[in-house]
Order: sequence, then C-alpha cells, then structure tokens
Amino acid sequence: MSRARFRGTVCSGHKEDAVEVPFDPAAKWDIKTQPIRAGRRGFAVRAEVGGVAFDSYVVARSKKFWLLLPAQAAPRAAIAAAEVIEVTLCPWPIA
Repeated sequence: MSRARFRGTVCSGHKEDAVEVPFDPAAKWDIKTQPIRAGRRGFAVRAEVGGVAFDSYVVARSKKFWLLLPAQAAPRAAIAAAEVIEVTLCPWPIA
C-alpha cells in the first residue's frame, strides 16, 4: 500500500500527544479499525517522524483523525508540543 506524507502540528492531549491526519485511513487504504484498549479502536500504522520509525494508531476524535505519538518516540524523534513535523504513514499490522 502507498505511503502518505504530510505536515502537522503536535498537539498535547490529556493521555498522549497526537498530530492531525488530513485523511480517512479507511478510505485511503481500505483498512479497518482494530481494538487498542477497552472502548478505543484505531487504524494500525507504521509512522516515521524525524527519521524515527514507530508503530502506532490513527484514531477518530472530534470528527478528525489523529496519529497517536507514543511517549517513547518523542525524545528519539525530538518531537515537542506545538511543533510542526513531517510525518510518513503507511498501514501496519500490529500484533
């Protein structure tokens, strides 16, 4: 499947940081959501930010799609809140 590249601003959330994804992963890649934890579903993706690759999820919130930025990826990729970052995404099976 094709990769998607975009720029977005890191938003800090009450649970984890995220960046808005400018498209619907289901429409772009014909993939389905999967359980993340109780009451939460998301699209499994492989992301790359600042040369650092990591597995994560794109979730729907407030009628938008958001890439969750794991806390352990932030220091390695030098991600900070309110920073504009380049993101590369592709679907990824997370077991």
